[in-house]
Amino acid sequence: MKTDRAIERFLEAAGISAGTQRGYATDLREFARWFGPSRPLDEIDVRVLADWVTELGRARPGGKLAAATIGRKLAAVRSLVRFSLGPDHVPSAVLAPRRPRRLPDAPKQREVEELVDAVGVEGPLGLRNSAMVELVYSCGLRAAEAVGLDLGDVDFEQERVHIREGKGGKDRVVPLGEEAALHVARYLRDARPELARGAENALFLSARGRRLDTSTLRRLVQHPHRLRHAFATHLLEGGADLRTIQELLGHSSLSTTQMYSHVDAKRLRRIYDHAHPRS
Repeated sequence: MKTDRAIERFLEAAGISAGTQRGYATDLREFARWFGPSRPLDEIDVRVLADWVTELGRARPGGKLAAATIGRKLAAVRSLVRFSLGPDHVPSAVLAPRRPRRLPDAPKQREVEELVDAVGVEGPLGLRNSAMVELVYSCGLRAAEAVGLDLGDVDFEQERVHIREGKGGKDRVVPLGEEAALHVARYLRDARPELARGAENALFLSARGRRLDTSTLRRLVQHPHRLRHAFATHLLEGGADLRTIQELLGHSSLSTTQMYSHVDAKRLRRIYDHAHPRS
């Protein structure tokens, strides 16, 4: 199969989200122009991918591509080969440059409190905004998970939140903190009835009574993922272990959570200095 035809078939049938599809389309068509759109797909091997990575790593007008960008483009080509020819045909050599693992910039607790106060302007939308931001921080939610919550997902009696559509389609349950419970309860009592139109089951509603999309949260918080990082960082600083944080964040692998090991090491040092007689 020719590479250009394989790409179009992959983009139409891979069952990926619209955003991912746009990213794949850009990366794969760029690869096809370099590789040759009429060349057979089964000619893609380790040497081809190594040459592609070398090409991507060369200086561009704006400088070299970031390691994360090169890794993403390489992953797109491998996904194409896997879909079209099967996993046995995917070149398995590690080619992408290593990305530096940096501790995410997490806001301090006072910053989070100020943010919740800032978004909580008067009226139903203010109550909704403060409840949503508080819940994102208190439960470590991704933006899509927050707007995807339904009314029944917040269990006040059991003090927990059921996240049904986390990344990778994995459900998880996280504790509902006292502050988050107070904000959400006030929103449900004093604001949501004024926003509701019809039988919409979403927890957080727009001014027209519809389920929110993530753009609303991004308008309130420029980088909502920082609240998720703050959730993990503050728990670690308070004594939680990495395995617990992994479960609460919904990471499939502990290696993903280990980006916070820097924080964990500082916490362990404080414990050691306090507790060991020869510290």
